[in-house]
Amino acid sequence: MDVKYPIGKLQVPEKVTFEHIQEWLKEIQTYTIKLRETVESLSDEELSKTYREDAWTVRQLVHHIADSQLNMYQRLKLTLTDENPTVPACDEEKWAIQPDTKLPVESSIKMLEGINERIVSLGHSLTEEQLNRVFTHQMNGKITVATKVAKLAWHENHHLAHIKIALSK
Repeated sequence: MDVKYPIGKLQVPEKVTFEHIQEWLKEIQTYTIKLRETVESLSDEELSKTYREDAWTVRQLVHHIADSQLNMYQRLKLTLTDENPTVPACDEEKWAIQPDTKLPVESSIKMLEGINERIVSLGHSLTEEQLNRVFTHQMNGKITVATKVAKLAWHENHHLAHIKIALSK
């Protein structure tokens, strides 16, 4: 197993169907339950574990997941309301060391519950035309709404796998 990509890299079908979208939305909808079950009773020592050398701690990962989901949700909304918006890249390393990442992980789980509820609600109303709308990421180029929904689901599970690896050490 590649510890950097324990569930593999993001794979988006060439033709995304509404069935794919529904599957991804279901993953997003149930994610915080899995995350909370994994981290809610952890000690400070366990929250300080990493899945590989020079990687983020479990605590940083939980906060990163919430930060990232917030940014991706904003990009999704911008893409649905603006014509091909350009969105900035975020320096995730700098975000991961901000003072708020020392807060209890519950603060980010609560944040995720609300963001994911909004994502799922929005996702259920997407039309085929909307799935093909694009935004331009400052570093990664053009990205469709369909690809963003896939990444929203994949990214959370990707980091949940990292957390589980860290806790297994």
